[in-house]
Amino acid sequence: MDQPTPQPAYVLHSRAYKETSALVDLLTPQGRVRAVLRRARGKGGSLVRPFVPLEVELRGRGELKNVGRMDSSGIAAWLHGDALFSGLYLNELLMRLLPAEAPYPALFEHYTLTLQALAAGRPLEPLLRAFEWRLLDELGYAFALHHDVNDAPVVADGLYRLLVDAGLERVELFQPGLFKGTELLALADADWAAPGALLAAKRLMRQALAVHLGPKPLVSRELFRKR
Repeated sequence: MDQPTPQPAYVLHSRAYKETSALVDLLTPQGRVRAVLRRARGKGGSLVRPFVPLEVELRGRGELKNVGRMDSSGIAAWLHGDALFSGLYLNELLMRLLPAEAPYPALFEHYTLTLQALAAGRPLEPLLRAFEWRLLDELGYAFALHHDVNDAPVVADGLYRLLVDAGLERVELFQPGLFKGTELLALADADWAAPGALLAAKRLMRQALAVHLGPKPLVSRELFRKR
């Protein structure tokens, strides 16, 4: 039998399974993987929590793996307050949108760096918007910010709306939910200090993600509202 190859991982979600085991959803460079961790309420149970960098060995060829080994591989990102809610939001996005067992090594690295930045107390909004955009891009849902759906350059004094399946469309008449060209160009350059850029980015990402998330509300957003 082939020896499993150790790989880095983070726990995205876990729940009790049978008497002493846990069903864990892991983020690895090879994708989102669901596995059974035996004796999870014993010695290894302390590792079954979010934001702990792990090294795991997974066994099995079916959709449900078995954790052969799970060890800590670094310093956990200790998140508190809004940073904790932000980390839970990232995990929920990955659980809802990331297909099972599809490799996204660059996204795994970006997730790792984002957790470190959250733990270091960096401003939350730019980190969340950058991660949302990276996730959309990795999944093939991203769209151009410098050009509209007709391949015309986005102009600073223009008004645009998002067509989720296509991209940005310039409109001539004002209507709710539009984006200014200046805001879009700032987002394209990740210029978070530009006036209105962060608020526009939040609206844009929410519109872009909504069609893929479906009608079921995000639990982590509700936590933010109730904090």
